[in-house]
Amino acid sequence: MTSMGNTRRMMSVGLIGAALALTLAAPARAGETPTAATDRNAAGWELTPTGTDARFRGLAPVDRRTAWAAGSKGTVLLTTDGGRSWRNVSPPGAGELEFRDVEAFDARRAVVLAIGEGEASRVLRTEDGGATWTESFRNTDPRAFYDCMTFFDRRHGLAMSDPVDGKYRILATRDGGRSWQVLPNAGMPDALPGEAGFAASGQCLVSAGPRDVWLATGGGATARVLHSSDRGLTWTATVTPIPAGDPARGVFGLAFRDRAHGIAVGGDYRKDQPSPQAGAVTGNGGRGWSASATPPPAYRSGVAWLPHSRDAALAVGPTGTDLTTDGGRTWRTVDTGSYDTVDCTPDGSCWAAGEKGRIARLGRH
Repeated sequence: MTSMGNTRRMMSVGLIGAALALTLAAPARAGETPTAATDRNAAGWELTPTGTDARFRGLAPVDRRTAWAAGSKGTVLLTTDGGRSWRNVSPPGAGELEFRDVEAFDARRAVVLAIGEGEASRVLRTEDGGATWTESFRNTDPRAFYDCMTFFDRRHGLAMSDPVDGKYRILATRDGGRSWQVLPNAGMPDALPGEAGFAASGQCLVSAGPRDVWLATGGGATARVLHSSDRGLTWTATVTPIPAGDPARGVFGLAFRDRAHGIAVGGDYRKDQPSPQAGAVTGNGGRGWSASATPPPAYRSGVAWLPHSRDAALAVGPTGTDLTTDGGRTWRTVDTGSYDTVDCTPDGSCWAAGEKGRIARLGRH
């Protein structure tokens, strides 16, 4: 094994140990990291000072030091010191936009997605760390409403819109987000009546490897996951056990650690409604989904695999963070703070973001 391989393995083991340490901690009150008053050596979410009350549903950590967040009121933040400080790099004049997804390549290059009907759906790109922004796509179809985007590599990416003419609309880029084209929909199955995506965490469209991509749905009679193995040209749809049948229910977030193994989370986002089956797993690329034996206890909007782990993942939502150590089959709540989205980096860091300017790193107190 190379020196780089040894370093990555040590980071992976350290992070997994940190996440597992969360299971030993007593649940914290909402807004607190666990064990702050009981176990100074345990791991937990460490809130970082963002200086804003924006709600961040878009999150793109690059590595242990660099991360981007995109949220309400046209807000985009960037840290290059591990969250000790954040720079407001919001695009000028974007205050009316709702950013719900961000994909970043490094500390200088990032792409953000604004959601909404018609021209409210836009894509903007920066190549200088947010000093300047270029609008590379503005939706002109009043029937379209873009929810999420994903990138396979630094050049190829997709964005998805709720159904137009009965089918999900897919937008593609081949130049890192500088230009976008709507893909033909001949290979897209029909959407169910009332079916749509949820722009809740930037994870309703996710990819793994150079060509595989998955799309999460809700609102219809069943909650489905659509899969494409050719970068969005042709798709197959599979029903999941996560409840739907209502505009507020379905699959909200997906995470795949490779092209076979995935986790789906969701439920009912209304505070007064239960989410009895908020998790599901697949081991065959989404051709079939099984209900989590012990699912998250409430609605969850975001999910992420721990780096280089075959079995450990985190799920987040407004009522807490859950940990699985068996690939999504069983979950345990380890924090009660509110987060909307979560993501981890290959070099061993995990980040979460949500309401009231909350952005946190998984760390050790």
